[in-house]
Amino acid sequence: MEIIQSLQNRIYEIRGLRVILDKDLALLYETETKFLNLSVKRNIKRFPLDFMFQLTKEEVDSIQIQQVVNKNHEIDNLRLQFATSSFTEWGGNRYLPNVFTEQGVAMLSGIINSDKAIQMNIAIMRAFVELRKVLLIKSDFKLQLDEIKERLGGHDVQLSQIYDAIENIIDSTSAKTKWDNRSKIGFNK
Repeated sequence: MEIIQSLQNRIYEIRGLRVILDKDLALLYETETKFLNLSVKRNIKRFPLDFMFQLTKEEVDSIQIQQVVNKNHEIDNLRLQFATSSFTEWGGNRYLPNVFTEQGVAMLSGIINSDKAIQMNIAIMRAFVELRKVLLIKSDFKLQLDEIKERLGGHDVQLSQIYDAIENIIDSTSAKTKWDNRSKIGFNK
């Protein structure tokens, strides 16, 4: 369970997809990012854009912000170096990173065939499934909350109508009391 939690911390949402960085996969597979990306390039037909894509500079910045916001989780040295390195100056990464969706990670299992890679693929698939379950629970909770808000909105209308009716009764009672208590003028018997 601890490994699944660690993997979930490495999954980001970019372009509406949940993805994992090539550097994180290489670290998990105990290989170099360069070799992982070379294996992907040799088998590029297996990786359409919905399986793997290269990040833009803005998306990389977005990931860095997600890492900073996510201070509750431990950031290892490699990720910290990634977050602070420059792509263009002083020996930073030369290429923007690739990211892999759940299907892309599954496809990687067919081209990277080490025991460690197979074990990590299984763990990564479980992490994606757990994340999906959490998101389904959250969306179900959100639907229930929206339904409650809608019901309360209906009650607000009903309560407003009741308040208006009570106010009208009070106004008519007040008017009747004023009429009955008025000082009468004219002929008295």
